[in-house]
Amino acid sequence: MTMDLRSCVVVCLVASSLPMATRATEYIVPAGRDVSAFFAELPKDATCVSFSASDAYHASGDIVLPAVRYLLIDGKGCTLSLAPGSNGFTNPIADQKMAAQRTGNRYAIRDFAAITGGRKAIDLQATLNSTVVNCRLTGQTEVAVDLRFCLMARLESVLVTNPAKRGFVVRCGDWPGANTSNSQSNHTVLQQCRVYCSKTTTDAFTVLNSGGVRLSDCISEGAPADHDLFLSARTDGDETRPANNPVVKTFTLSNFHVEHRSRQASIHVNMPPKATVNLENIYWNSPIGAPVILYMSGQLNVSDIGWWNPDFQIHTTHPVPHINFDACHKALVVTDTPDESGKRAGALQLVGEHPAGRKLDPTYVRITRRAM
Repeated sequence: MTMDLRSCVVVCLVASSLPMATRATEYIVPAGRDVSAFFAELPKDATCVSFSASDAYHASGDIVLPAVRYLLIDGKGCTLSLAPGSNGFTNPIADQKMAAQRTGNRYAIRDFAAITGGRKAIDLQATLNSTVVNCRLTGQTEVAVDLRFCLMARLESVLVTNPAKRGFVVRCGDWPGANTSNSQSNHTVLQQCRVYCSKTTTDAFTVLNSGGVRLSDCISEGAPADHDLFLSARTDGDETRPANNPVVKTFTLSNFHVEHRSRQASIHVNMPPKATVNLENIYWNSPIGAPVILYMSGQLNVSDIGWWNPDFQIHTTHPVPHINFDACHKALVVTDTPDESGKRAGALQLVGEHPAGRKLDPTYVRITRRAM
């Protein structure tokens, strides 16, 4: 009996020394409540916010996310309308010191039937492994999804419809102390996302100064846009010059479907000379009225192009492009030497301003495993 009593005392003492278990706490946004105001007063113990009390909500301003380790935002299939000046779900960052502190925060935004209006729908900054899943975003005036310093973010089944300017933007931070090498959105993934462009859409997908980003199984369609994909690692934004960011190394685009015309180029590639850019299994369903690729810099690998229209062109501003074509349709031809003009070698054409007599040099352009 004595031994049992001692054991009981020991167990009680150990149990009392352990931290109290905390529970996940869900809060439901009341029907008719301004979503911006609700989030401004969200209790600190919230781990989940549910939009289950109504099928329609409205936010009069920014929906500011709290600085927490994890927060699930479950739309439950509702429609959320945003006021014209709203940045949607956002977490403002004052400076790089604050950004470094906030990268421990993670948000999961999911299952909105529609988020309509506003400047932006999703405006995430300085997060690690945040996700946006199964949402439709319609009619934003600046950009539907803006990711700044979002490390290892994942966007899946996000449908953007009629953005006034840009659909998805993946980029580095732009607050005081941030630069193009200390606040990148590295290793972010977009999967099964779509942009249906409006007449004023500029770029469907934009990736700036971020490495290891992957786009897979995505679609760009609707009205003509400037670009389907604008990919650049130019640190000062001067797209008349080659990329110069030394820390950006890779990018991959896979199984991309384009079903509209482009005003400037379908895919703009301006990456550092030692960066690998993989473009695989891309389908342009018809001549697009512009180059399918505008190449400026980078180690470009184009593969598994199963259909190639004779009107398709690849433009290069670099006189000595570094491009590998592998397992592409036999109609995609790049000759070993340029034509009499010195500017064109099959589908590849030198464009831009160059010294007199400068010709296209396809020495580092290779075609392997030509198929079909």
